Amino acid sequence: MFLTAPKTEQLDRQVSQNSIPRDLFKAIADLKKDLNAVILAHYYQDPDLQDIADYIGDSLGLSQAAVNCQADVIVFLGVHFMAETAKILNPNRLVLLPDLDAGCSLADSCPPARFAKFKAEHPDHMVISYINCSADIKALSDIICTSANAVAIVNQIPKDQPIIFAPDRNLGRYVIEQTGRDMLLWDGACIVHEIFSERKLIQLKLSHPEADIIAHPECEANVLRHADFIGSTTGLLKYVQKSDRQEFIVVTESGVIHQMQKASPSKKFIPAPPNSNCACNECPYMRLNTLEKVYLAMKNRSPEIVLDESIRQAALKPMQRMLEMSA
Repeated sequence: MFLTAPKTEQLDRQVSQNSIPRDLFKAIADLKKDLNAVILAHYYQDPDLQDIADYIGDSLGLSQAAVNCQADVIVFLGVHFMAETAKILNPNRLVLLPDLDAGCSLADSCPPARFAKFKAEHPDHMVISYINCSADIKALSDIICTSANAVAIVNQIPKDQPIIFAPDRNLGRYVIEQTGRDMLLWDGACIVHEIFSERKLIQLKLSHPEADIIAHPECEANVLRHADFIGSTTGLLKYVQKSDRQEFIVVTESGVIHQMQKASPSKKFIPAPPNSNCACNECPYMRLNTLEKVYLAMKNRSPEIVLDESIRQAALKPMQRMLEMSA
């Protein structure tokens, strides 16, 4: 059911150096001006990619930025479902994703055909889907949510309305705890947020007793119970900026630490360890995007995100409901 990581050959692909300028930052800036493009980047991207972005954010912020976009071209530095979301909201704009193989294990854990059958088995249930899903799943949903607004969205639904929450079971469990709602959960998860080790987290806390543990709600319950603060990626960033603490153990994809360090250079940020010696707290899909691929995507105006119009329109409705309920 789960994809564990992109194939090695996908990660190791070499971009032809013949067409790559030495100063990629300048070349990308020039192309951005020529194309009237905007670059949107998720917090989990490599630092260099975050630094060239016009807007950096989590899924909710990026969705809102895509809606308000005035550019002709959107260059999305994230994973496939995020670029799809931008296309859903901007059908007449060119949306580029530097590497089409930049997928998402959570999105892949919810195959559309299986989910459609699951939904049909519970016809009285409203479907609230986490934005980390494919356009096909969005099209099968009533409302989309993000980790930043999931609790608020569910709290706006009448108490007597049964709910299916998909695809992330861990976020779903967290929302149940926060709202008291008895939701039916799809059994999906993110490979990065499932990999954190409770034992190693406790050991790290013992080594840094003054550090706050901050965690994303996609993490498993046994990890979340040790957190001093649980929040979306943007929520975590705001928390460390406002906190008087000087040390933080960060239990989410480690790319966000770049922005934390920029915003609070005097503070120390410690990435939470996975349950092995791998760099599994870095999303292998997010890391498929590179400066070279960004340059080539903008130069060639490809790879482009293309959606079936019927799917796009069906997916747009629950996205619009989310944005209206989050205003």
